[in-house]
Amino acid sequence: MSRYDGMDDRDTGRTFAALPPARGRAFAESWWGRAWLRALEDAALEAAAVKAGRRLARAGGVGAVTVRPGRVTAVVRDPGGAAHRADVLLPELSGEEWARFQDLAVEQAGHMAALLDLELPPHLVEDAAVAGIDLLPGLGDLEPECDCGAWDHCGHTAALCHQVARLLDEDPFLLLLLRGREKDAFLTELHVRSTAEPSGAAPASAGVDAAEAWAAGDILPPLPELPGLPQTAGTPPSLTAGAVAAPGIDPVALEHLAGRTAVEAYRLLAAALDGDPQAVAGPTPAQDAVRLACGPAPAGVTERLATGSGRGRDGLAASVRAWRLGGAAALAVLDEEREVEGVALARARAALEAAWEADERPVFHRSGNRWTVPDEGVQLRLGREGHWWPYRDEGGCWVPAGGADADPAAALASARPGAGEPQGV
Repeated sequence: MSRYDGMDDRDTGRTFAALPPARGRAFAESWWGRAWLRALEDAALEAAAVKAGRRLARAGGVGAVTVRPGRVTAVVRDPGGAAHRADVLLPELSGEEWARFQDLAVEQAGHMAALLDLELPPHLVEDAAVAGIDLLPGLGDLEPECDCGAWDHCGHTAALCHQVARLLDEDPFLLLLLRGREKDAFLTELHVRSTAEPSGAAPASAGVDAAEAWAAGDILPPLPELPGLPQTAGTPPSLTAGAVAAPGIDPVALEHLAGRTAVEAYRLLAAALDGDPQAVAGPTPAQDAVRLACGPAPAGVTERLATGSGRGRDGLAASVRAWRLGGAAALAVLDEEREVEGVALARARAALEAAWEADERPVFHRSGNRWTVPDEGVQLRLGREGHWWPYRDEGGCWVPAGGADADPAAALASARPGAGEPQGV
């Protein structure tokens, strides 16, 4: 049950009571909570402000938090007792974007069922992002306002963001409220849209005679712009019914490959239209084998991918878990053990020193980019981007235990026994 004191019917805002200090725990354990904190880290020009905010939030310096469309507000107290009003603004979605998001939700029964069970399915958020509808904040979306006079994120707004991440863990529908829709209103609109009768086919156009159009080419208006990206990827035809398959052809495997290829082609097209050359490059064959195994693959397909990739069944399962937590970057952390030297090693050591008090700091054994706490069966791996990835010893094998975090203490907390399965797996 969410902890909140009341609701303002005038602005559909919700006010949450101040949360207790967060010592010894991760601020966000859900994939959407971690995405919120990544947006803060990407937006803040000074890493020191993010660290100061994390310390304030851990110490319980954030008061009651009010969440309403486009804005979250709280009073944050400095260690000396001075109080500051902090606000973080997030752009609201337009009516047209909400309509498209609801269309995506009703297209798949699984999405509808999850939403009605008050769950936010990761694939729905991913499909919406591909269609240009971002529920999760991106670079520059979290705009700070604080009466301390800072023009960028300060320790007060960063502390507020860390507290919001904890609230999002409890209720992901706060993302919808921040983007402009209160949960009950959204679910009511969704139900109406899902039960509406189809409008029927549009009347056919009379068209224009080709010879007349050619003759009048000089006076006709210019051609319209090329159509934009479709809302969703296409659905390949069924290959498991009809004619008998040719020798050596597995229709089930081919149908799975066609479906995953359609999704990847849609992602590449979206990246190309956005002008992102790195995303258009796509995964390597080794990465692609893991990506193909992430879908609801038939058992025979999974066995072939496990054998063909050389990972084996257990290795492929660990790779799929890593891919779902962080894509190619997470898979690289799983596969490679590399040396950390020079400036990178100095930064890593400084981060580990700052994350705990001296008497609380675990005893690490380092090997390359891996810091292990042998007595607890947990491990931190340092990715090339400088974030920490939590791992857990399960049956003598190190497996991913959560997504990346800039805070090594938060990452290690998610790896410890009792932290639960990583979100999104």
